[in-house]
Order: sequence, then structure tokens, then C-alpha cells
Amino acid sequence: MSRGAAGAPHDSPSTFLTGRGIVLGMRNAMKRGSFNRKTILLCAVLAAVFTPAMASAQQPASGVATPIVLHAARLLEVDTGNLLRPGEILVEGDRIKAVGTSVDHPAGAKILDLGDTTLLPGLIDAHVHLFLHPGAEDLQTVEESVPWRTLLAEQAAKADLMAGFTAERDMGTEGAGSADTAIRDAINQGLIPGPRLRISGNAIDILGGHEDANHFNPAQHVLSNADYANTADEIVAVMREQHKQGSSFAKVYETGPDEMVPAGSLPCLGDPVCAPIEVSEEPGDPEFWSFHTPYQYTEAQLAAAVAEAARLDTNVGVHCQGEPGARFAAEAGVASIDHATQLSDATMRLMKQKHIPAVPTFTIFEYFAGHAPTAAAAAREHAMLDYKIHEFRRQVAAGVPFAVGSDVGPFPHGTQARELELMVKYGMTPLAALQADYLNGAKILTWQDEIGQLKPGYYADIIAVPGNPLDDISVVERVSFVMKNGEVARQ
Repeated sequence: MSRGAAGAPHDSPSTFLTGRGIVLGMRNAMKRGSFNRKTILLCAVLAAVFTPAMASAQQPASGVATPIVLHAARLLEVDTGNLLRPGEILVEGDRIKAVGTSVDHPAGAKILDLGDTTLLPGLIDAHVHLFLHPGAEDLQTVEESVPWRTLLAEQAAKADLMAGFTAERDMGTEGAGSADTAIRDAINQGLIPGPRLRISGNAIDILGGHEDANHFNPAQHVLSNADYANTADEIVAVMREQHKQGSSFAKVYETGPDEMVPAGSLPCLGDPVCAPIEVSEEPGDPEFWSFHTPYQYTEAQLAAAVAEAARLDTNVGVHCQGEPGARFAAEAGVASIDHATQLSDATMRLMKQKHIPAVPTFTIFEYFAGHAPTAAAAAREHAMLDYKIHEFRRQVAAGVPFAVGSDVGPFPHGTQARELELMVKYGMTPLAALQADYLNGAKILTWQDEIGQLKPGYYADIIAVPGNPLDDISVVERVSFVMKNGEVARQ
């Protein structure tokens, strides 16, 4: 394409719709001999209409965003659990300026009265898959092109934002590589709507591991949905390549296929890697070992990943259903243990000591149980969900820290606030679930002190829900107002 002196295409809209572009168009018309009275009249009209409008749009008179005051019946102080009645927030630019029962109303401020609602920080989902949608996950990653999946990811990001999720951690593109970098950057540049994102690119997996193309015709050489790394050195190399391509954390598959087995069947007997952690019966929980999931990386290998992440000023989240992989992950110091269906007493003590949140992802388990293709598959999924609920109650009683992550993607984007309802249903209080979402979620995403609370200096990521979430947590599934970065996305 021919380019002008400034490097912009001659026919770009930003040039054509300015007064200069119109004048250039008149000159070109004269050179082509097509300059007549109608052309003069048309160009004059266009210049009169577009030039002031474009100048106004490109050069705001003051250059300062209009202050906004939000008013609602209630406002939740996340850290204390107190409800302010009423609640007001003064927003200036992309940050919160003041919070209280009454705040300053600057001259010219826009006042938004949200009525009988509760003001909350924007929701955080610490486990999403923007590049997945309902349907056969193994086939969609093979049959759909990366450009097509990227378009769908754009729509997923918008749906999540409209549902009140203003920050998310995308836990792997499932074979789309670093395409999530484009989604994040487009959101950050204001080209498309969506949450602020932490992204991993592909997850990291062993050959033949959890996300490899294990059940396809080997002659077709179907690609894995993850990046291979079989040793500590390979993990570090993959992380460096992913970071080069734009990743902001590393997602590692620590456990493989899950199965329900006869109670009391201990895993990895005779494995020297398991021997030091003394896999044994869990006191008071005879059903504990009715669930098996093989580990994929040793503690030393995960420690290498954690060390490299620290060098890159980021962290590691692991897909980890249970033991002994969960123990290896906790010992290594990962940022979160996602799914966390099975945690031993020793692992739970480590997680409390190191403040490593479990991310239960109940919603995906519920969805799979309700959408299984066969009766046998449904029975398996329901048995696994029942086991998970039982173990989650042990984890709550033990004081394990939690964050909220839904694993949305295989079920529809924009519906994942149900995760908070399920965490409350199975043992947490509404306030504890909200604090897990906001405080631990912000820490996992390394945006603590910037998101997750309604405080001066924090990003103006704010939602409103009907009623009182401390009485009925399900109201977070009916978000009526969304603001991100000080801009209203939904009202």
C-alpha cells in the first residue's frame, strides 16, 4: 500500500475525514478533471460538517474527564464486611477519588443514582478460558482456526465484562498460543470491551499429558493444546518464549486424568518421588483416596517454574486436582492451586502457611455433570462433584484460603457468577466468598492495592447489584451496572 510522508495510508479514515483530507480530495479531483460545481458543493458541506466534529473529538476542550458520583442504597467495604447505607463513590478519570455515605459533588460532576442496589468492586474470575465455548472442547481446538477462535474470544470478553467481571486470569488459550496477547492489548487500547486481563498463552504440559492430543489418529499428528515441557530446563525455556510473546503469568498442568476408584486405594505406591511425602490415609476421611489423579511434574520441576516466574516478576498457577501433585505445588510455592478437589491435611497446612488459595471451579463440575453425553458419563461426573463437595467442606473447616474461578468457556461466558453461589451453597458465608473473590483474586492477579476494593486510589472498576449480597449471594448473577476504568460499560 502506498504511504504518505507520515507513514499513514493515504486513504485512512483519520486522514480522509479531516478538513485537510477534504482539501486533498478536491485537489485530486481537479487533477483527474472531475472537478465541477457539485464537487465544490459536496466538499464544502463535508468540510463544514466533519472538520469541527473531528477537531472536537481529537482535542477535548479541557482534556480532563468529567467527575462522576455514584449513589446507591448500600456500599460494601470488602475488607471489613461493613455495609455503608447509603453509599457514594466519587470517580475522577480511571480512579476512585472518594468513598463514603456522602462524598464531595464537584461542580459539573455527573450524578448517577443507582437506587436500591449495592455498590461492589468489579468481580474477579481467576480461572477463565476466553478461547473456549460450549461444545466438544477437543474438537473445537482442532476444527476452528485461531483467527476464528480469536473473534469468539473477543465476544467472550465482552460477555464477561457485561456480567460484571472487570478483571480475569485467562488460564490458557488451549492451542491458540499467544492469541490472547492480541485480546488483552486490544482491550487495553480501547479497541474492544473486556476485563483487564492476566494471560498465559498456552498452558505448559508434559508429552502425553492432560492437554495432549492423546486419543486422535497418531498418523494425523494432531497438535497438543499446550506447550510441551518435560524437564525443569524445558519448563524455563517455554516460559521465556511465552513471556516474549506477551504472557503475564504461567499456567502449568500439574495433574493428569482424574478417576474415581475404590476407597482406600493409595496412589503411586513404590514411586520414589512420592515416598518423601508419606502418602497415607487421611484421619477422619475414609473416602479421601477414592479419587486418583497422577502428578505430572515433581516439586523440583515446579520450583524451577516458580523461580523463573519470580525472575520475570510474575507467578505460576497450576491445574491440580489432587494429591500428591497438590503437595508438590504447595511446597514449590505456586500462586494458586486450581480445581483443588483433593487436598491432604499436610497440603492444607502448607497452603494456610504460605497463603496459597485454592480455586474450586465448582461451576464447570456442575455443568459437566448436567451435560454429560451418556448416562455412564453423567454418573461419573456426579460422583466426582459429590466427592468435591465433601472435600471442599473439609477445606473450609481447615481454613484453607480460597479465590473464585469458574473455568468458564466450556459453559457460556457471562454466566460464571454462579461460582460464588455454589461456594456459599457448599459451605462458605456470602462475605467470605466475596472476600475470596476480591482480596485473594486481586493478589493472584498481582493487582492488589489496585482492584478488588472500593477505596481511594483504586481503579474505578465498580458494579451494582440489586438487593444485599450478604443476604443473598445470587444477586451477583444479576448485575445492573458496570463501570471499568471510570467508564460506564453497562447501565
